Amino acid sequence: MAWINTLVFVIIGVVIGFIIARLTMRENTQQKDLKKELDKSRYELEQYRQELVDHFAQSAELLDNISRDYSKLYQHMATTSTELMPNLPDQDNPFAKRISKLSEVTEDKDTEQGPPRDYSDGASGLLKDAEKTSKAS
Repeated sequence: MAWINTLVFVIIGVVIGFIIARLTMRENTQQKDLKKELDKSRYELEQYRQELVDHFAQSAELLDNISRDYSKLYQHMATTSTELMPNLPDQDNPFAKRISKLSEVTEDKDTEQGPPRDYSDGASGLLKDAEKTSKAS
């Protein structure tokens, strides 16, 4: 009779263990599915951000082109208006008021060299002395 009780308890223990294992495994699979979905959402968000950055960069470039073209057109109209109508008083010439401002803007754009660099041409700081000694050798 002791063997039968032991066998029944072992079978009941196995069944209970199997049920507990199934319940905990379902939670792990749900966690794995949620993690996959989260990773996918993060990836899509990063792609969207990159597309947004690219869009704004392209938009800024297009606006810059429009600005340059508009300045060229305005400058052309101003110079041709003074050439074609040299005797026209400045107060009657609609472009005369802004010719000086436009020339200042175009001169400022010509002097720009691009964005500032984050480095210097020569050594500085601790490496400055090491460079002098290596050149002297």
